[in-house]
Amino acid sequence: MKFKLKFNPEFFDDLIQAIDWCNEQRPGLGSKFYLSVKKQVTQLNATAFNYSIRYDDIRCLPLKTFPYMVHYQIDIENKIVKIEALFHTSRDLSVLRKR
Repeated sequence: MKFKLKFNPEFFDDLIQAIDWCNEQRPGLGSKFYLSVKKQVTQLNATAFNYSIRYDDIRCLPLKTFPYMVHYQIDIENKIVKIEALFHTSRDLSVLRKR
């Protein structure tokens, strides 16, 4: 089943912060991070059910080479995957749940 991807605007804030942090660690790393996120998120339109529900009907896609997860929901009825957040795996999830 193919899904349309919709993004919570806060996802883009998370992405910019993560790219900036990566570039502070090593110049150019932010570009690699961005390409990784883009590739894996784009694939969610066909692979959304491959990842399990972690909390409150939210599924998490772990990035392959970075310690981040893409948090998303599936709206089966409307065939939409809503990308909610990009979150570092070592952060406390309670911060994300308050958003």
